[in-house]
Amino acid sequence: MSWYHAVFAPGLFANPAVQQAALVAVVVAAVCGPVGTFTVVRSQSFAGHALADVTSTGGSAALLLGLSPLLGFVAFGLGAAGAMEVAGTHRRQGRDLATGIVLGAALGLSALLLYLTTTSQSSSGAVVSVLFGSIFAVSRPTVELAAGVGAAALALVGLSYRPLLLSSVNPDLAAAQGTPVRWVGAAYMAALALAVALSALTIGAILSTALLIGPAAAALQVTRSPGRAMVAASATALTSSWVAIVLAYDSYDWPPSHQGWPVSFFVVGLVLAAYLLARWLAGRRLRAPRAARALAGGRGAGLGGR
Repeated sequence: MSWYHAVFAPGLFANPAVQQAALVAVVVAAVCGPVGTFTVVRSQSFAGHALADVTSTGGSAALLLGLSPLLGFVAFGLGAAGAMEVAGTHRRQGRDLATGIVLGAALGLSALLLYLTTTSQSSSGAVVSVLFGSIFAVSRPTVELAAGVGAAALALVGLSYRPLLLSSVNPDLAAAQGTPVRWVGAAYMAALALAVALSALTIGAILSTALLIGPAAAALQVTRSPGRAMVAASATALTSSWVAIVLAYDSYDWPPSHQGWPVSFFVVGLVLAAYLLARWLAGRRLRAPRAARALAGGRGAGLGGR
């Protein structure tokens, strides 16, 4: 057996489910890169986590109504983002409070909807896919819907890029220059909700922030340029997703059950590895100048003593 067949199982690239999953991964990575970078810069990871939990409510509601979970992810995510914005997430000191209130209410509703879904129909597998993802089960119409959602999220970020960047780095300066900080924040929250919905489609509502926050946090360890960080974050998210798809497909031959390991497990593990690698590279880059200065100082002291 060649190394190629050892890595890529027979039929991998011809499998329609794999092809659909790869396309979804492209859309999700393209959105998570820029939106995730702003989320880290704005210190709103908790808001992203809250929206991820809220999407489980939307996915449960969509299942109960017989609709695509992505529609529920988007609808409830946008609704929660609007509620958080109205409740005070445009002010830094009010973000955690508003996020916690919305999160608590959404989780209570999610518990009810999940209960009704599992007791009214045989859909335990669908519930698991909402919570932990099932990218191989994405249909062609859902791929097209995901592309539309991704385009909307990127449009929101692109149209508000400069004021969003300024308000993320220095909101007081942005307000002093006449930037409509609240409207810019609302556009960002809408983009965040859409990005979380797409991530939930890939690795599930519970784990979606791993794909949103992890690649961006890793990228910002090695570069301070927002543009480069966004590109690096998207590349990391896409690479992690594609490698995870290959590993999950290969895992159908793995023990103990030979039924395949979840894609979400591989995605989260690869994103964590990328973040740890970025931290190590950043630390090494910082240690190098210190070592050089220490060496130069020692040489200077030696010359001074002559």
